Amino acid sequence: MIASGATDQTVPEPAHATLERICAPATSIVAGWMAGEEPAAEPAEGGESWELFCGLAARRAVLLNEVTRRCLGWRDAVDDVLAECAERTACPPATLARALAMTRATLDETLVRASEAFESERAHTDRELASRREELDFIAAHDQLTALPNRSRVVELGEQMLARARRRGTTVAALLINVDHLTGINETLGHAAGDELLQAIAARLADVARETDALGRLGGDEFVLLVEEVSQQAGVAVIAERLTDALTTPFRLSGRGDSELNVTACIGIAMGEHASAEDLLREADIAMHRAKWEGTSRAVVFEARMQDLVASRMELEMDLRGALAQEEYFLVYQPTFDLGGMIPAGVEALIRWKRPVGGTVQPNDFIPLLEETGLIVDVGRWVLREACRQGAAWRRAGHPIGIAVNVSAHQLDTDQFIADVQRAHSDSGLAAGALTLEITETTLMPDAEQTVRRLHAIKALGVHVAIDDFGTGYSSLAQLQRFPVDALKIDRSFISELAEKPQGQALIHTLVQLGRALSIETLAEGIEQQSELKLLKQANCDSGQGFLFARPLEAPAAQDFLEHWRGTALDAAPPAAPHPPARARGRATARV
Repeated sequence: MIASGATDQTVPEPAHATLERICAPATSIVAGWMAGEEPAAEPAEGGESWELFCGLAARRAVLLNEVTRRCLGWRDAVDDVLAECAERTACPPATLARALAMTRATLDETLVRASEAFESERAHTDRELASRREELDFIAAHDQLTALPNRSRVVELGEQMLARARRRGTTVAALLINVDHLTGINETLGHAAGDELLQAIAARLADVARETDALGRLGGDEFVLLVEEVSQQAGVAVIAERLTDALTTPFRLSGRGDSELNVTACIGIAMGEHASAEDLLREADIAMHRAKWEGTSRAVVFEARMQDLVASRMELEMDLRGALAQEEYFLVYQPTFDLGGMIPAGVEALIRWKRPVGGTVQPNDFIPLLEETGLIVDVGRWVLREACRQGAAWRRAGHPIGIAVNVSAHQLDTDQFIADVQRAHSDSGLAAGALTLEITETTLMPDAEQTVRRLHAIKALGVHVAIDDFGTGYSSLAQLQRFPVDALKIDRSFISELAEKPQGQALIHTLVQLGRALSIETLAEGIEQQSELKLLKQANCDSGQGFLFARPLEAPAAQDFLEHWRGTALDAAPPAAPHPPARARGRATARV
């Protein structure tokens, strides 16, 4: 009976084996009972029979109709076997009838239980599928890192908000939040730390969002907050301020002890009537880029004229990406003077860009974009090499000047910069001690521990370190002592106030005395008036530069200046008060 079904290929082998294991013993038990054997095993085998059939159906090892067909086939086969057995043993008809009733009752119970199990399992599977579908729908509409709505979901929510706004006559605003310098954080601390920071930022932004607002992450370092029923621009400004304030408190990341990370963000705002959510987000993105061009921690509201500015900016970026390969950059040099002996101490190298269309571009018009795109690392490496090469050439020509390179925060983010400095120094043949790196105060602070380590490695190469624009950041005496600094470059904003404000003279005197107390050279930038030079010399400032001495010059003109510098406006300069030489004399600056 069972063997006859072994050739049926519609049932997988494991299911067929199970059916045979169920049917053969059950048939033998009934036949044995008819022959007068003890029926003690009947209940157990009967229970196993329907449980195994139910299991086959529930696990969907075979289809329910296949289980039913097999059971009915087993019943018919058993009827034939029992009839044959009754005839062979001269079994009374009543016994045969009872045996047939036993098998059919077992079959009925088996089929009922199998159907129940199948329905129960199907309901459980449907629930699992519904739960999985919800999970997949959530994943498709949400950012996996922060669990915030992703761009597609934000657009969907934005469309719903705009539709409600049209019906109610209200306004929807989008505030696009871009975290400053996240790429540098990833490169310095690792992507795991960057991910943890993004999660912490998302949590803080969510804390200040209202229930009716929609906060989402568009990807990378960008978040967006959609706000309904905005009455006026001032109301959006308050919301932007609330978002900015949420990021003010420093972040602490796991594995970094008590170290704190300061985070800023730029916010682009768009509001008013829009045909679609995509249009609203596009205008917010334009405003955000405008905010980033103006600096960090800014909020800007979209204006129609910004579209042309962004188009121009994108064109500028496209040209910048090929400028280095096309050798469109060049350096100009502005002399730096020793104010004690009134002789050239060096030059400051300033980068210029000769754009194919539009002529020479000034640094302020393209360096911020280099920083934003990360191109500053490659361009800064080129400036370092070119400045060292030119400085070494001038020294070989008999001009004992030093040269230094202004360092971007992006360059100082990785240990690669140490290798870049070493290679530029050695390839150029520049004398030891003739190179100084200028670093702004704000560049030092984001990861001070790693910055100190890298600067000490650079100092070991014989390179000097100067703090540029000193006094405009947040340096303290303790911080100055922490970093291996050789020179302080006093910002031109202090120099311009020397003749106008009495307190300016006191401040310059204090900065110079601070430098002397720490054996650090002081250099004043932006000297344009004889009166400014006089006051700086009286304060015993070590070095200075500015238009009073010379404007930036291309390399041939700078060399000519070094050879024939006497006879300039300095002949009319007042004599200097005697003061001891500073430690870092003979250096100049090459600013990116």
